[in-house]
Parts: sequence; structure tokens; C-alpha cells
Amino acid sequence: MSDRQTSSSDGGGSSPGASAFAASGLSILTATEVRAAAAALLDGLQGCGVTAEAVAWTDHGELLFEPADAGSDANRAAAVAAFAGRPLAAGSGPDTQLLPPGAADAGAVLLAAPGALASPDAAAGRLLALAGRRLSELFSILRLHASVKDLEQAEQLQHALFAIADMAASDRDMQSLLRGLHQIIGRLMYAENFYIALYDRQRETVRFIYFADEMDAGMYDPEQEIPTAQMGGSLTLGLIRHGRPVRGPSEEIVELLGLPPDDGFGTPSVDFMGVPMQRDGQVYGALVVQSYREGMSYTQSDCAVLSFVAEHVLNAVERKRGQEALERRVADRTRELADANLQLQGQIAERERAAHLQATLYKIAALANNQERDEDFYRSLHQAVAELLYAENFYIALLSADGGQLEIPYSVDVAGDERSDRALGRGLSEYALRYGRTLLIDDQGVRDLVAAGEMDAGHHASRTSAVCWLGAPLLGSDGVMGLVVVQSYRPDLVYSSEDAELLTFVAHQIANSVQRRRHAEALHALNADLEQRVQARTRELRREISVREQVEAQLKHQVMHDPLTGLPNRLYLRDRLERALSSQQRNPQHAFALLYLDVDRFKLFNDSLGHLAGDAVLREVSRRLLDCVRGPDIVARLSGDEFAILLEEGTQPATAVKIAQRIQSRMQASVQVGERDLQASVSIGIAISHPRYQTIDEMLHDADVALYRAKATGRQRFVLFDESQQKAAMNVLELELQLRHALHAGEFVPYFQPIVRLDDGSTVGYEALIRWQHPERGLLGPGEFLPVAEESGLIEAIDWHMYRLACAAGAPLVGDGGYISINISPRHFQYEDFDQRLLELLRETGFAPPQLRIEVTEGTLLGDPEAAARILQRLQDAGIGTALDDFGTGYSSLSYVHRFPLKSIKIDRSFISDLGQANARRSLAIIEAVQGLARSLGLNVVAEGVETEVQRQALLATGCAYAQGFLFGRPQPAEHWKAPAGPAPTVIPEKS
Repeated sequence: MSDRQTSSSDGGGSSPGASAFAASGLSILTATEVRAAAAALLDGLQGCGVTAEAVAWTDHGELLFEPADAGSDANRAAAVAAFAGRPLAAGSGPDTQLLPPGAADAGAVLLAAPGALASPDAAAGRLLALAGRRLSELFSILRLHASVKDLEQAEQLQHALFAIADMAASDRDMQSLLRGLHQIIGRLMYAENFYIALYDRQRETVRFIYFADEMDAGMYDPEQEIPTAQMGGSLTLGLIRHGRPVRGPSEEIVELLGLPPDDGFGTPSVDFMGVPMQRDGQVYGALVVQSYREGMSYTQSDCAVLSFVAEHVLNAVERKRGQEALERRVADRTRELADANLQLQGQIAERERAAHLQATLYKIAALANNQERDEDFYRSLHQAVAELLYAENFYIALLSADGGQLEIPYSVDVAGDERSDRALGRGLSEYALRYGRTLLIDDQGVRDLVAAGEMDAGHHASRTSAVCWLGAPLLGSDGVMGLVVVQSYRPDLVYSSEDAELLTFVAHQIANSVQRRRHAEALHALNADLEQRVQARTRELRREISVREQVEAQLKHQVMHDPLTGLPNRLYLRDRLERALSSQQRNPQHAFALLYLDVDRFKLFNDSLGHLAGDAVLREVSRRLLDCVRGPDIVARLSGDEFAILLEEGTQPATAVKIAQRIQSRMQASVQVGERDLQASVSIGIAISHPRYQTIDEMLHDADVALYRAKATGRQRFVLFDESQQKAAMNVLELELQLRHALHAGEFVPYFQPIVRLDDGSTVGYEALIRWQHPERGLLGPGEFLPVAEESGLIEAIDWHMYRLACAAGAPLVGDGGYISINISPRHFQYEDFDQRLLELLRETGFAPPQLRIEVTEGTLLGDPEAAARILQRLQDAGIGTALDDFGTGYSSLSYVHRFPLKSIKIDRSFISDLGQANARRSLAIIEAVQGLARSLGLNVVAEGVETEVQRQALLATGCAYAQGFLFGRPQPAEHWKAPAGPAPTVIPEKS
């Protein structure tokens, strides 16, 4: 429409063009949707003579057109270029006009025929401006609606998360929780078909703990673990391994995941949406919804919501599984406590019964020492027995000294039967004595004995028949000495086997009491006779005393001197030392010295030449020692090849040093033994008197410490004792005492360091390492106490204690596979039954032998290679593998690998530390050689001391499969490795 025409219209009347413009403008202003406003704009422009093809706009990232079928490739390219601010060159495509015109935030673009928008008239321009404003308003309204919808969805999602958390904390069972989760997700999106799958990486299985599907209902058992090897082209397994959300028709998902097209499970779905449930980069399962209905599909927003919900569902499921496991453990523990309570109640009743029995036995034992008449003694016994069982009818029968009479010292009977001493016959008491054991019999049993001829019928007829008769023999040192009997005439009261057992116990105590009482009477008679004999013997002894005094004088000399050398012995030396010490305590100026001597390598003389040659050496040494001292000095032989010299005169320590030098010089001459010339030498420790010495043992100890120091520094020398030696000796002694206490107090604890696969870092085992939880010094590494344990001989007890702790604490670490490695001291291979003891320990702790490895060093195999080979072979037969530790540091490593039954070798850390450095070529060559040797012998190789990623990569390049070191984990308690994410490791300098 031209300006002239517009002016004419405005001047008079309403033209058809004006009416079309007005109608189009009204349609644009009243449009409530973008598509309606765009259609009205196109119609209005058409009426204004402008050929417009379409209007394009975006909705949630999707490019839409009006009319809907106008989305050709050319139009799309032109619209995208216009929105980007880079319109296409003229003639290369349709004309474009942003709406509103010239706006920086235009939300739509008008597409017209080429050149159609070059010079629009005023009416078209007004329509474009009007449509641009209305479209901006509609876009704002849409954005507001989208924001409201997003807020509603966020609120709905928040409510869903709260509901999931509430259900996880409730007392619902697992299936009820899973149904509730299904309902919650169903409120967020279409979830008629929904399932949850859990993935176990260690076991390589998948379990569908919840499965609701309108097409494949009941396809999976919630309790069944399906191995991944059996799942083939399963979408679920593909999703878990893909590790990212997927959405779309199942055929497209199969292609996306690279699964076999004809190897799937279940009915194909129209739309499939699944998200992995993961934490810290690890996939623990999948959450899946799917639709079998056309038109019912999922959006990217649904996928984002399901991904967000998945982690919370995983937390809820794991929390419920942990809660159910805890409830099961609580229930099991409750049952165990109930059973233990029943057992405890039974034990309490049994102990009360035992306590009552013990009290009665004590009372019976005390009766033997009472100075009372026999009648009172037996009456007290009757009362004591009556406290334990029914004893209204009670008697005691004893055999006479000659065995021909049955004496009845005590009898009580409610039936009035009188019992008196009689010759042995064939009564029931005599039968019980012949039987020699406790006898429980009723009246019919007595009749059967009469019928069998074991009892005299007349004797039985003369007594009142008892309903139940119970008799126990009294056993003395010479056999049966009598019996104790209780009986009942009442049918309602009979004795049981428990009563018989009880009377047997009581009979033993009664027998002891009767025997002690008899012995006391016999002893009283003997004492009178002994008194007379003592007086006669006293007179004889007086005559012998004078003879003994003469002999004692001779023996005293023999006792105080050594028979081999004739020198004073230890007793003589101690006596003289006591006197010297007392003199020094009275007069501090009186100084003296003690020299402690030991013949070097004396055992070699004995073992090589025999004891006669050794005796000759000792006699010659003692003679030379006498030549080196003065008249008042004492030379004594203490024991074996140990001598001592006491110097009581002269200035000290100068005199002691001169004597020591003189002795060393005198010993330079060879000793003639038979036809051999032997070179003997001595080591000397010197202690000088000091006010701190309160006893001679203190001085002897210090001289011995100095002697030990002299031998330790090379023999054939002398050393003066000083306080630093005392302090060092005391420190070692104190540490040894603390080690003994730690062993009893349970202060040793096992730490574990992982052994891993180098390629993926997965743990294949743990090496158990000992730590000492010192109450004052804190956690100590093995280097701070094991040398003292080796020297003191405590290492074996500590090792066995450690092995037991390592098996108990390490069992949970290898419950799903792997092994625990323990270090074996060379001392254990001195015992041929070491393997039997180790296997017995595994049986006691319930630890499987195939899950244990032992580590030995080359030094362990040096002592007795044949015995070591036998022990290691038996351990291998039992399933316990052996690793050669610190490989490559000994001189015969290859011979050990070939000779002994080994499972693996551990390359020493000295070769690993060079990797990544300039001088790594030699170490790499050695490591590669070890790898080749191991492969040829079928052995595993573990690299020790890996601390850097450079070392790891270098080892991978050599083909090394396993490693151990600080790079993968420092030694920690077992609880650290069982936790999902352990605390930061504590740095302890040591051999890992």
C-alpha cells in the first residue's frame, strides 16, 4: 500500500486495504500463542503486498516455523544466520527480518522471498513493529510459564527427595521401600515400567532388586544374582558399563552402546531411558524407566531429573540394606545372648551345687583333724551326708585289719535294724565290697542277687527289705577299706544315678578322713616308740660329730677351690669380694679392682680337640695368670673358661691396667697341647671399686658388662667399665622387659600394606607388618624393637602372637579373594614341625591356607637348606605359597629360586629406587632379567618400595604385574582398608 493511497484512505472513507490492516493488527494484538500471532502477521503482510514465506522462532532449543511445513533446509539456514547476527548475503537465500525489527534480543525472524523486504510500505512496517512487540510479550509470557513450570518441577523434585530420605530412615522393609521409590518417581514422570539393578564389581554380577513391567512382569527374581557373563547384549549391563545416561528407542540404544542387535533381553520399548547410579566415579547400578506406548516418550528434562534422583535412590537402597544387615546381626546376637543366658543359668545352678558339695567335702575333711571320739566323728559324717541327700537310714562298714571281719562303727536305721560287727559273709554289704564300685539297687534287684547265689537268702530275710539301697566303697591306699550306705524304705523316695555319683564323691572324702584318722592314731603310737629311739640315736650322733668336724675342714677347702686348676672358685672369690667391699665402705680410700676374664674361642678347642685338650688349655691359662699377679692378689676360676682376678693393693685403675697388659703379653706365647701348638688369648673386663657399689653382684655385673664389650669389639683386649656401658646395657634390658610386658598385655598390633596389580591398581593381597602400640612412646615400627627381640629370644613368641593377630584381623580383608602375607624369622626353620604348628594356628583361627603366603629371606634358607626345603614343600602341599623376599640382595639368589618350592619373588627396593633416574639402566636390566627368570619358572614377581608414578610406569614397561609401596598405600590397620575411604595414612619411616 503506497503513501498516497494511505493518505487518501485517511482522508475519506474506509477502504478494503485499511480494513485488512485493521483486522490483521487486531488478530496480532489478540493472539495468545506465538503461532497464532505469526499466522496473523503473515496474513497481514500478504494483504499489504509483501510475499512472506514463514516466521521462525526457538522453543527450548528447538527451531519452530509458521507455517509448520516451512522448515526447509534453506529456511533453517537463513533463520539460524539471522539469529546469530550474520544474515546471509543478498540473493543467497530468503530475506530475513528480526522481530521486533532491530532489537538485540529478538525472539523471532521473518522469512520472505528475496527482495520482498527491501522497501516495505508504511502499513507493512507498522504490522512488523506491532507483531514484534506482541511476539516479545508472548515470548516473555512463555518464559514466565517455563520458569513457573521449572519451579514447580524443582519443588516436586525436592518433595520427592525428602520422601526418599524419609522412607530410607523408616522401618519399612526393602521391598516396601522400593515400591515407595517407584511411586515417587512415578509422580515425576511416566514410570509404569520401572526397575532398579545393582552391580557388584567384585563378583561381576547384576541383581534386579525391583522390577515392574507391564510386558515382562516377573522376569527377574529380586534375590537372584546374575553373572554378567550370562547377560550378553543386555541393555542394563550396557548402560552400567557405558556409565552415562541414555534415552531413546531401544533399537537406537542398542546401536549407541555397541550391543549385539539380536542378543537382548525382554520386549523392545518405544522409548527407553536409563541412568547409572554412581558415586566417586564408580557405577553401583542403574535406574531405568521405559515406555511401550507410541506418543508416550521422555524428554531431556526427564533424563536430568532421573539422573539427579539416581544418587539419592542409591543412598536410600544402601542405607536400607545396611539397616537390614544390622537388624539381622542384632537378631543373631540377641539369639546368641539368649542361648548364652540359658547356658549361664545352667552353669550357675551347677556351680551352686558344686559349691555346696565342696563345702560339705571341706567339712568332712576338717573332721579328720578334730580331737573327738569315734562316735562323735561318725555322727558328724552322717550330718554332713544328710545335707546332700536323703540319709535317714545310714551306716558305715569297715574291713578289719586282717580282712576277715566287717566292723560297723556307726549305724542309724528307722526300721530298727541292729547292725554289729560280724565275720564276712554273703550279705549285700559284702557284695558291694566285692563289686568295688558304687551300687544302686532296689528290692527286686536284691532278690535277683539272692537267686543268682551272690547273697545268702537267710541274711536277706533277717533284714527289713529296702525299697532302694545305695552304697559307695571307701577306697584307701591299699584298696577297698569299707563302704558308706544310705537306704530308703519309702516307695516315694528312691535314689537316682546323680545321687549315686554324689555319694561316690563324698565316699572318697570320707575314705580320706577315715584313713587320716587311722594314720593319726598309728602316728601317736609310733611317737612314743620314736622318742626312746631318738635318745639312743643322740648318743651315737655325738660320737659321729667329732669325726664330721674333721671331714668338714677338708671339704671346706675342696668346696672353695677348683679341682681342675687348684685355683679358688666362685665361692672363695665372693667371700673375698665381700670383705674388700666392706673394707672400702668403711674406708673410701681403700680402692680395689676386679678383672673378669674369658678365654677366646675356647669352645673351638673343646669341639675340635676334645675336653682333655680343653682342660690342658685351662690349666696353662691359670698358671700364666698366677705368673702375672702379686702375692696378695686372688686368681679364681669361676666356671668353664671364665676367670676373675681381685686386686686389693695398688693405685687403681693404673694397677689393674698394668696387670691386664701383662696378661695380654703373657698370652702371646703358644700353648703346647700334646703335639699341637695352640694360640690362646683372653678378653678382659675391668671394674674399679666405687661408692655406688652396695653389693658384690653389682660389681660382678659391671665387670661382666665390660668383658662383653671387650669381646664385642674384637676379643684379645681389655675394657674398663664406665657408666655409658651400664646405661646402654640397662636400656637394652629395660626394652627386653617392656617387650615381655607388651607380649602379655597385647600391645602388638598388625598393620597391613596392600599388594596391587600395576595395570589397574586393584588389590590382590596384603602384607602383615607388626607394630608396637607403646603406652608411652606411641606407635613403634619394627626396627625399634625387633633386634632386641631377636637377641633376647622373644622373637618366636612375638611372631606366633603376630601370626594369630594377622589371621584374625586380615580375614575380612580377603573374604572376597586375595591373600595375607606374613614374614617368617629364620629361627622358625630350626623346628621340623613349624609347618604343623602354622597349619594348626590356621585351623584355630578359621583362616584358609590358600589365602596365606609366607615371606622368607635368603638368610632364612642358609642354616639348613634341606630342612627348609622339606618344610616349604609341605606348606605348598597344604596350599600355602612362599615368596622369596629381598630378592637380588644375596649371593645365591638364583640357586634358591631353582632349589626351593616358591610361588613368587619380591624384587628388593634397592633396584626400584633407581627407576626414573639417570642411573636406572642397570636396575632395569636386572628387573627384566628377573621377569624372564620368573616367567620361565612360573613364578609371580612383586616389586617392593614403589613410591612414584615414574617407577610404576617403568615397571609396567618391563612387564611386572604386581607391586607394593607407598604409592599404593602405607601400612594401616585392617579397619582402614575395610572402610569405603580410609583416613590419610600416618607416615612411619620403616621398611614397608
